[in-house]
Amino acid sequence: MVVFLASYWLITCIYAFLAENHRIDANVLVVEGWIHEYAIRAAVKEFRTGAYEAVVATGGPVEGSGGYTNDFNTSANVGADLLKKDGLPASMLFVVPSRVMDRDRTYGSAVALKNWVDQHQVNVTGLNIITQNVHARRTRLLFQRALGNRVRIGVIAVQNPDYDPARWWHYSQGMKDVVSEGGAYLYAKLFFFPDEEKPGKSERLAGHD
Repeated sequence: MVVFLASYWLITCIYAFLAENHRIDANVLVVEGWIHEYAIRAAVKEFRTGAYEAVVATGGPVEGSGGYTNDFNTSANVGADLLKKDGLPASMLFVVPSRVMDRDRTYGSAVALKNWVDQHQVNVTGLNIITQNVHARRTRLLFQRALGNRVRIGVIAVQNPDYDPARWWHYSQGMKDVVSEGGAYLYAKLFFFPDEEKPGKSERLAGHD
């Protein structure tokens, strides 16, 4: 009975746990550039309804590119182009690419953002991060580790319209999302102890787009 109840709780609650929604009062909106277009549209809507002073697109080398080649071939730039295509004003958009291509890509993007904030002396009273569904809790954890307690961090999880999150286990994409992100979150929470200096060495300050 205990095993059954634990399994039932895990199945019914894990999606909501991973797809954390914790919006805060923030002046900067961060958009993970690798997200799908439905999440990009949600990011533009969030910008229009919020009181944001800037939008920052983050992300490392595009998957399948074989590693870093240049700043334009990063998901930060791909995401920025999609944001502008969906109506985000270019004057409010900044591109902060990462060169990290290994398993710590999200943390590498967070370190790139930290370096950009430090070097540009950007006044960040708080930031909200737009990402996809079950990636949200891990995103918030890793960005908080990179930026430290000096910056308040919120996260907005955009749900995948292709399946019902309340019945995620009925869909192959839902199973893939929850299982992979559940394992990745446990690794980040329990076993990931980053060398904060190492990722920063590979980052280059990105310009205004």
